[in-house]
Amino acid sequence: MSERVLTLRADARERLDKFVAAHVGDLSRTAVQRLIKGGRVTVNGVATDAAHQVGQGDEIVVRVPPPAPATVEPEAIPLSIVYEDSDLIVIDKPAGLVVHPSGGHMSGTLVNAVLAHAPDLRGVGGHTRPGIVHRLDKNTSGLIVVAKHDAAHRHLQRQFKARTVTKMYLALIDGRLTPPEGVIDAPVARDRAHRKRMAVAMDGRPSRTRYKTIREWSVAHLAFSLVEVYPETGRTHQIRVHFAWLGYPLLGDTLYGRRTPTLPISRHFLHAARLTLVLPSSGVERTFESPLPAELSRLVHLLGP
Repeated sequence: MSERVLTLRADARERLDKFVAAHVGDLSRTAVQRLIKGGRVTVNGVATDAAHQVGQGDEIVVRVPPPAPATVEPEAIPLSIVYEDSDLIVIDKPAGLVVHPSGGHMSGTLVNAVLAHAPDLRGVGGHTRPGIVHRLDKNTSGLIVVAKHDAAHRHLQRQFKARTVTKMYLALIDGRLTPPEGVIDAPVARDRAHRKRMAVAMDGRPSRTRYKTIREWSVAHLAFSLVEVYPETGRTHQIRVHFAWLGYPLLGDTLYGRRTPTLPISRHFLHAARLTLVLPSSGVERTFESPLPAELSRLVHLLGP
């Protein structure tokens, strides 16, 4: 992989490191500061320091070196396998498990576990994300599919790209959704003010989420909705961002919702409960399901009938 060269144009006065971090989504401010210190960021052709104030019309060139080759090692981490054949594995991922290595954390992920279970996956679709076709957030539980060879990986990727894969999530929402059934159609982009967050933004990528309320509760002065969610696109944090934007954040989502959850929960309430796709070799459409994990099911029972 060769060096990546990015040319940016400033439209207002701002610190150089803050400006670059806001416009290059995969670089943290600390990483940007390292690049600046190493002379890899120039303003109008001149290397400068992180505190330099860029002005309107300044040309900023960022040279990002290729990442160092990383080796992902197999680890004997237990997996809950829902289905497996010669093409793919469908796994019921617990909350708290990161899907693939990133940011210097090369261990303790789903990928490490899958490589221990199926060593031949190494290199399928990429060295740091072997077999991974789609992702779930660290604290989202439920179904995820992993390809076992390149042909299956391409076949599954085409299905996801064509949006013929149906994914249904269960989410518990703070509040009573109005209307109880509908489509959220709002573009999503990285939040320029908070790099770790996404946000609804008019210049974002098209994003659509269908939903249907299946149960509602009123507890004292609080209300909750259990919702079936069908994301029609697959943007980062899409479901969480869309419901927070409507004013109904997911229970336990401290990034986009309440800092202190309204019910006792140590994660956000989002579970990938159903997945329908076409098996690569047979061409048969299959639906896989995952029940709510114990910590989420307990909350639903706590709310009552």
